[in-house]
Amino acid sequence: MKLISLLLASILIPLNTMSQTPPNYNESKVPALHLPDPFVSEKGKLIHTVEDWEKTRRPEIFRLFESEVYGQLPKDFEAISFEVVKENANPFSQIADLEEVNITVGRNGKSHTIRINFFLPKPQKGPFPVILLINYLPNYPDGKLVDEAFWPVRELIQRGLATASFHVETVAPDDAKTYQNGIISTLYPEQIGKSDGLKAFGAWGWAAMRAMDYLEQHPRIDSKKSVLVGHSRTGKTALWTSANDPRWAITYANESGCGGAALSKRKFGETIEAINTRFPHWFADNFLKYNGKEESLPLDQHLLPGLIAPRAVYYSSAREDRWADPKGEYLGIQLGSRIASEIYGKKAVFEKEFEEFEGPVHLESVGYHIREGAHDLTWEDWRIFLEFVEKNLD
Repeated sequence: MKLISLLLASILIPLNTMSQTPPNYNESKVPALHLPDPFVSEKGKLIHTVEDWEKTRRPEIFRLFESEVYGQLPKDFEAISFEVVKENANPFSQIADLEEVNITVGRNGKSHTIRINFFLPKPQKGPFPVILLINYLPNYPDGKLVDEAFWPVRELIQRGLATASFHVETVAPDDAKTYQNGIISTLYPEQIGKSDGLKAFGAWGWAAMRAMDYLEQHPRIDSKKSVLVGHSRTGKTALWTSANDPRWAITYANESGCGGAALSKRKFGETIEAINTRFPHWFADNFLKYNGKEESLPLDQHLLPGLIAPRAVYYSSAREDRWADPKGEYLGIQLGSRIASEIYGKKAVFEKEFEEFEGPVHLESVGYHIREGAHDLTWEDWRIFLEFVEKNLD
């Protein structure tokens, strides 16, 4: 297979203490990158056209991510129903309508119910674009529906956007011992024990797809203008979800790092071994094969945006978030945007190298920004991203 070779410049960064084994923050220790070429098939065929990509190369890459990284995301079920309930007060009653929606899915005689909280601008009837946030924070203990520092509902509503969210713990607990105690054991028990079986990321993505099933049939929603948002671990989830489900017009992964936006083969910050050790329930069991052996990966994260193209993909980083490898995230979208530009003809070329990068780059179907500060989903991230949304939701 043809390889893209990149030798990266060096900068010195202090050590991070999140791992027992000190991670690498020294660019001089980053190995020369040998990355699989998205434009050469497994049989050596050169990929030039949309047909070549969609019928040959894309399915190959998808199968690799499914088998070796994320595991299966099953799409079959027998029944789905939606029930709007009224259990909580609307914190934005003056500007928004609230729908608390129970989505119940049935398969093989069993069922599971997830809850989404959904706000729509009023008094307008729409149809509205919609933003779905995959929320990894636990249900708020005081019963509130929204933490506006993380999910800025008021600002989204004031911009004419509908917005929804669900808590991942209601689908698959974010815990290595109990993650199966949700849809996996109830609806898809045959996935348990498979080397490429459904794990937490796939389960959370499954829930986002069921939320889209509701949004798609809603009379006040324009589902063709839908946005999927995830931060950190759910940024990884958002990318894999959108690779499986073409209904999302824009996918935003904020500071998603290892297994998300960042290139694994850089071995910078969080590594495959570090993430698999701390969170063995996130990825397919096959991903364990690459602990300390990133060079043997038959793919890397620069191939992920191509699975979503020509739909829009947006990444962002924080300069102090070295654990997530901002440079690796930037390279992931810079290289990953080649499918959008060279196959689909989008104006999607990142001309500057990471060391030269300053302000946001909002191109046709791809974008990126980096802000000062640490690992978090902040209003600054939302504000810059919403500028991209405005340009790319035509």
